[in-house]
Order: sequence, then C-alpha cells, then structure tokens
Amino acid sequence: MREWLKSLIREDRKAIGEDIKTAQFGWPLGMPLIRKIEKGVWEIRSRTSQGIARVLFTVEGHTMVLLHGFIKKSRKTPQSELNTARQRLLELHKE
Repeated sequence: MREWLKSLIREDRKAIGEDIKTAQFGWPLGMPLIRKIEKGVWEIRSRTSQGIARVLFTVEGHTMVLLHGFIKKSRKTPQSELNTARQRLLELHKE
C-alpha cells in the first residue's frame, strides 16, 4: 500500500490522504466517500488526476487497516484488486 501511494504524484497522495483521514476520524461514514464492498472490507473513493482511486480497508477494533489501493479504470471493481485485499485481510487475521 505504501509503495503504491509513493508512486503517485504529490497532489494525488494528498487527496487520498485527506480522504483516509476523513474516513478514519469520521468513522462510520457512508456514500459518497465510503462504500461497503463485502463483510469486513470497505472502500474509500478519492478523485485524483489519474481518475478515481480506491483504497480498500478493514477495521480491527479501533484501528483502520489499509489493505490495498489502486486507480479504478472500469465501472466494476476488478476481481484481481479485490482478491489482493482479501489475501491481505487473511494474512492480517493469521497474525
């Protein structure tokens, strides 16, 4: 997740960071910023210069855990992006 954020331009990182902060301190929130994807996985939607960024996350107790981030190119969330977040969620629960 960190490497993906670092690969973005400064303005995009700032926009995503602001939305993450809003989600973290305003939790629970709903549309248009946050949408539940499935049990235990939500997405934050951020406008960037490259399009709409998605940050998939979960909440463990009082902690927001960022699982995966990507720029969404199609209307539907790609299965491969969702699978990456699911895998990281499984790894989190193994710890």
